[in-house]
Amino acid sequence: MYPSSKRDFVTLTLTDQDTGGYNNSKQWRRQSCWRKWKQLSRLQRSLLLFLFAMLLICGIVTYPRLSWSWRDIPAGAVDNDWDRRHGHGLKPALPGVMPGVVPGVIPAPQKENEGHILPEPPAERKLRSNKQSVPVLHSRQQSRGNVSGGQTKQEEQAMEEENGTEKRDKPLISWRGAMIETDQTTEPQPSAGQKPRDSAPQQAVSGLSVDQPEAVKEAFRHAWKGYREFAWGHDELKPISKSYAEWFGLGLTLIDALDTMCIMGLKEEFAEARKWVATELSFSRNVDVNLFETTIRILGGLLSTYHLTGDDLFLNKAKDVGSRLMPAFSTPSKVPYSDVNIGKGLAHPPRWTSDSTVAEVTSIQLEFRELSRLTQNPQYQKAVEEVMKIVHRLDGKHDGLVPLFINTNSGQFTHLGVFTLGARADSYYEYLLKQWIQGGKKEKELLEDYLQAVEGVKKNLLRKTSPRGLTFVGELSHGRFSPKMDHLVCFLPGTLALGTHNGLPSDHMELATQLMETCYQMYAQMETGLSPEIAYFNLQPRSGRDVDVKSADRHNLLRPETVESLFYMYRFTRDQKYRDWGWEIFQSFNKHTRVPSGGYTSISNVRDPVDPNPRDKMESFFLGETLKYFYLLFSDNQDLISLDKYVFNTEAHPLPIWPSDP
Repeated sequence: MYPSSKRDFVTLTLTDQDTGGYNNSKQWRRQSCWRKWKQLSRLQRSLLLFLFAMLLICGIVTYPRLSWSWRDIPAGAVDNDWDRRHGHGLKPALPGVMPGVVPGVIPAPQKENEGHILPEPPAERKLRSNKQSVPVLHSRQQSRGNVSGGQTKQEEQAMEEENGTEKRDKPLISWRGAMIETDQTTEPQPSAGQKPRDSAPQQAVSGLSVDQPEAVKEAFRHAWKGYREFAWGHDELKPISKSYAEWFGLGLTLIDALDTMCIMGLKEEFAEARKWVATELSFSRNVDVNLFETTIRILGGLLSTYHLTGDDLFLNKAKDVGSRLMPAFSTPSKVPYSDVNIGKGLAHPPRWTSDSTVAEVTSIQLEFRELSRLTQNPQYQKAVEEVMKIVHRLDGKHDGLVPLFINTNSGQFTHLGVFTLGARADSYYEYLLKQWIQGGKKEKELLEDYLQAVEGVKKNLLRKTSPRGLTFVGELSHGRFSPKMDHLVCFLPGTLALGTHNGLPSDHMELATQLMETCYQMYAQMETGLSPEIAYFNLQPRSGRDVDVKSADRHNLLRPETVESLFYMYRFTRDQKYRDWGWEIFQSFNKHTRVPSGGYTSISNVRDPVDPNPRDKMESFFLGETLKYFYLLFSDNQDLISLDKYVFNTEAHPLPIWPSDP
């Protein structure tokens, strides 16, 4: 008998047919998978875990881009879905012509207000003559496809009638629940990897023309439509979420836009806004407001509207708010606090400091001086002029440049050694010149401080970039130069040009021309055609772009400063390039910030034309300043807010230059 040999064997247990067959329970599957996993070597398990982690990370990174693939779906699919939900379609715009978005119909004003309908502006009949050929860039034209140059508006309308719904087959893109139009300008949507815009001079495309002032009015109506429907009587519109945001609860957007409607001749919109001011606006509220912002936006807006309409309603409201702001000046130094409770009549500094910013306390003078002139009450003018006298004689300046903060108790500069023309200091320099102009060019101290400051800028803050040699204004911190320039600094070309127009040295205009080019390049070198909030300039002799942007500074808040300076430069030089640059910027705003339901939104990333990441906020100054300066830039009538008769405050509200004594 042979001994049994040792053999490897596998035991297989089969269930009885009557028990229900194959056992596929979750417990059995977990045990089977775990057994297989344990059979793998440590190296194999590590590799599998690594690959799984990489796939997970790649999925997280690429997921935000997946929604944009819907742009490649068959034409009309998204639009048809929009039509089903909202009952209408959006038609594509004629290349070079603003899209025909029809604003909501506003009810006629009540009969009791008919006597206050806005009078016809003097330039209304002349505005339509400015039908400019649409400017585009040569190199950008080649890289983004050709623009058809043979169709007129009439031909396009005929084609729309012939093709019917075929023209509506343009995709709409969803930004956090709101539908955003993709075809707002003459150019197609750029790809994600597209190079920055070329900054070559623009050329006209024959056969295409657009009424530019009318296009700006349409943009205003579109923004107003969103405000009226979703934020009426509140401070700011949130166009993406179709809601509103409050700051002071005083209808900032509405008041900021009053004189813009006057200038544009928007009578129905103005009449309805006037009714709200008459019946709803009250300053008897237990609320803290910022002295500076309330002065430039509300007091300035009411005074300006009074001068443009002659309606005492606005003057009376200006008197009310002006008197309620006066407790801010009740400080040991006479330098005002930053905040005032307009209901209780109490003022105080911010909770974290007893300082005010220099720009805030020195950029309220135009408004309070004018209020004194109209009311024959000298207290307003006396209070703000005392602040200017204090700043004039203070130590701590550097070649006319001022620090950023001033203490309300001691009346002395604080945080010495930091100098900029950006945030917290910008409008100090602007108001030096404008107060001098407002008062009939008689206040020599203001002029001396302004001229000294301009020389200080030239000596300490000016540099040129590489490779283009752009002139820019940087910052100085304790003797160390930084190539950082806020978009706010782009007020400077217009201010310098205004000074030259009023008899100041001609080299100020030369500097204005150079800085205007730089401010334009802050838009042109960005992929969206919109400027960042803060730019850094290249000083190293190497190839590449002149303008660089840090990730935290890539947002655009619909700011007006560059358009403001373009307006001044065109008014004084009549150089068509300034209008061309402005039109390009206007198109970029329409392309990347316009929300179809109404309004415009600030964006978070000017470097990404595919997903600029809207911030869901329309600042009041977009209607009060940005669109106003666009309209004045494109207007052919030089007497529409003549710069020999008016001076704009820092919120673009025109106030009259005081008549000279006989």
